Amino acid sequence: MKEEQNKSIQLTSKQKKDLLNLITDYTNSWVLLTKYDNHQIVTPKAVSKLKYALTYEDAVEAIENMRTALAKKLGDSDLYGRERQNGLKAVVGALNQTFGRKPLYPSIEHQAAHLLYFLVKDHPFVDGNKRIGAFLFIYYLSRCNYLLKKNGERKINDNALVALTLLVAESDPKEKDVIIKLIMNFIVK
Repeated sequence: MKEEQNKSIQLTSKQKKDLLNLITDYTNSWVLLTKYDNHQIVTPKAVSKLKYALTYEDAVEAIENMRTALAKKLGDSDLYGRERQNGLKAVVGALNQTFGRKPLYPSIEHQAAHLLYFLVKDHPFVDGNKRIGAFLFIYYLSRCNYLLKKNGERKINDNALVALTLLVAESDPKEKDVIIKLIMNFIVK
């Protein structure tokens, strides 16, 4: 019986090669998960210079365009995207803060990660915070010409965008630094 089990789990050379390729293709995932488990996630070293400053007016226009384009799918609610007490203005202002004339969030990765985090966690809208946060996150990356890899593939696919957004939404605010570093690592890789 034991001999039969060994035969059933022996891989062909093609299967071994496929398995090795699978492991290799996701090496960055294994490394990042190990760093997370060991509380060693760091800000990625390869960060890019700021190329675009999101303005409040630009964000409002982008949100309205999203709402119009997706009205039927999102449900045309008067509450969707309605700002609470200048909440969006505060998020954009925080994103563009400086100290000693230097940006507090000095790279595309820093700003994009904080934009997603602030929009999801601070609830600047009556309805649609996660959807708008995810949208403005990719909108910002797109405006910075940083949404795509060199081969033309998106850095953040649909499923990863949902996963990151829900991760932010469900995270403990005490874990903010770790969440920001995770998002940054996704963007850089």
